[in-house]
Amino acid sequence: MTDDTIRAQQLLAEHRNTIDRLDAILVYTLAERFVQTQAVGKLKAAHALPPSDPAREARQIERLEWLAKEADLDPEFARKFLNFIISEVIRHHEQLQT
Repeated sequence: MTDDTIRAQQLLAEHRNTIDRLDAILVYTLAERFVQTQAVGKLKAAHALPPSDPAREARQIERLEWLAKEADLDPEFARKFLNFIISEVIRHHEQLQT
């Protein structure tokens, strides 16, 4: 193996370690987010509020797209990601109301 290949393998391992740490951060952050949205869902259910708030959801999507642009992340990807999360939150809220 050449020195370049060895160095490339070391860099690859470093990148993968960073990715693994970031994946853990994402999972724990999502878990905390869902703790908060479950609390919101329980509050909505207790007060007969609708499980969905389309105006807030639209504002959140707009905000996330802006943040994505600021972070040099594809805003379309960010929008799809948030839409997926929102659909899960709404599903949880609907379950709490039954």
